Amino acid sequence: MICRCQDTMIGGSFVRGVSGGERKRVCIGNEIIINPSLLFLDEPTSGLDSTTALRTIQTLQDIAEVGKTVITTIHQPSSRLFHKFDKLILLGKGSLLYFGKASEAIVYFSSIGCSPLIAMNPAEFLLDLANGNLTDISVPSELEDKVQMENSETETGNGKPPPAVVHEYLVEAYESRVANTEKKKLMAPLPLDDELKSKVSSSKRQWAASWWQQYCILFCRGIKERKHDYFSWLRITQVLSTAIILGLLWWQSDSKTIRGRQDQAGLLFFIAVFWGFFPVFTAIFTFPQERAMLGKERAADMYRLSAYFLARTTSDLPLDLILPVLFLLVVYFMAGLRLSASHFFLSMLTVFLCIVAAQGLGLAIGATLMDLKRATTLASVTVMTFMLAGGYFVKKVPVFISWIRYMSFNYHTYKLLLKVQYQDIMPTVNGIKTDSGLKEVGALVAMIFGYRFLAYLSLRKMQLHCEA
Repeated sequence: MICRCQDTMIGGSFVRGVSGGERKRVCIGNEIIINPSLLFLDEPTSGLDSTTALRTIQTLQDIAEVGKTVITTIHQPSSRLFHKFDKLILLGKGSLLYFGKASEAIVYFSSIGCSPLIAMNPAEFLLDLANGNLTDISVPSELEDKVQMENSETETGNGKPPPAVVHEYLVEAYESRVANTEKKKLMAPLPLDDELKSKVSSSKRQWAASWWQQYCILFCRGIKERKHDYFSWLRITQVLSTAIILGLLWWQSDSKTIRGRQDQAGLLFFIAVFWGFFPVFTAIFTFPQERAMLGKERAADMYRLSAYFLARTTSDLPLDLILPVLFLLVVYFMAGLRLSASHFFLSMLTVFLCIVAAQGLGLAIGATLMDLKRATTLASVTVMTFMLAGGYFVKKVPVFISWIRYMSFNYHTYKLLLKVQYQDIMPTVNGIKTDSGLKEVGALVAMIFGYRFLAYLSLRKMQLHCEA
C-alpha cells in the first residue's frame, strides 16, 4: 500500500489529484507523522465508506494503546466503530449528559430509565437521547410522573415528553449520579515515572526530523506544488509572445551608431523592467495564500520556520531560471545584441539577479502585510517608483530624491546590462559609465538577502507558534 501511494500527487488548482476521502486521510496522516502526545480530530470518518472509516478508527485505537491521547468528535459512527471508543462525552445543547467509559454508557442510561425498546446502534440511541427524541426508547417513571403533573399541553401527540423536558431530566440525572464521581477521578494525581517527568519538564522541543530533512522535504514539495503553475501554457505563451514582439521591434538593431545604441538601451531597460515587474507580483501571493496551511502545520510542530522559509524561497530558483533563458534566447539573437557566449551568459546572470531581488521584494511585501489587496497596491506603487527612477526616463534626478534610484533593482539591472553590452566599445552610454559593474552586483546581492531577511522577520512576528 505504501509503495502504491507514496508518490501520488495530492492535487491542487492545476492537478486533480486524490479524492476527498483520500485527502482527509492524508490530513490525518500529517497529524500522526510527527508522533504527537495529544491528537485531536474533528469528524475523521465523515465522507468515508464503512470499511475505510473502520480502518481509520483502528489506526487511531492502535495509537491510543501505545500511550497517546486521541480525542475525536464523530458523527453517527457504526456499532463496530462505537465499541472501539474507550471514553465517551455526550453533549446536548452544550450541557454534559454523560462522561465515562463508552462500554458503560448504555448501562448508565438504562439505570435512569432510558433504554432502547428495539435493537439499535448504540450511537443512534445516544444521539436520539441527546436530541430529546424518545421514539423506540423507554420513558423513565420519574419523567412520566413529572409530565403528568404538568399541564396537558406539555405532552406531545404520541404521549412522549417534549425534548426540553428530556434534556433537563438527563442533565439533572448526570449531575446527581455521575458528575461528582468523575470529577474526583479527574482530580486524582497520576503517578509519573522519572522518564516521563523529564520529558514534561524539558523545555527543549523534540523534532521528528532534523533541520536538513525538513528542508529537503519542503524543497521537493515546493517544486512539485509550483511546477504546474510556473509552466502553465498561459505563462509560457505570455513570456514567448512578449519575447517575439520585442525581437521583431528591435530586429537586428545596430549598436555602431548613436541612434542604434539608444534604441538598444530602450530594449535593455524594458528587459530590466519586465523581469523586475513579473516576479514581484508572483511572489506577493506566496505567504498570504499559504498562511492557513503554514499556521496549521506550524501549530502541529511539523517543521521549523527557518526550514520552511529557506525551502520556500530556494525551491523557486530553478523554476525562475527556465523562462528567462527562453526569453533571452529569442530576444537576444533577434535583436542582434553582442554575439558572444560571455556577453550572453553575463546578460543572463544579470537578469537572474534582477529576478531574485524582485522576488525578495514581493516576498517581503506579502509577508509584512498578509493582505492581497494592500500588498498589491503597495507593490504597484513601489515597482512604478523603481521603474521611473531606473535611469532611463530621468537621467538627472534631484538630490533630495536621488536615493530612491539606489534602492531600485531596475536601475542596477539596467546599468549592468549596458555595461555588459558596451564595456569594451564605449566609456559611457546614456550618461552611464561602462566600468566593471561590481557596485551594481553588490547592490543586487544585498537586496536579495535584505528583502528575504525582512520577509523572515515578518513571518516570525506572526502568531504561528514558531521557533527558528
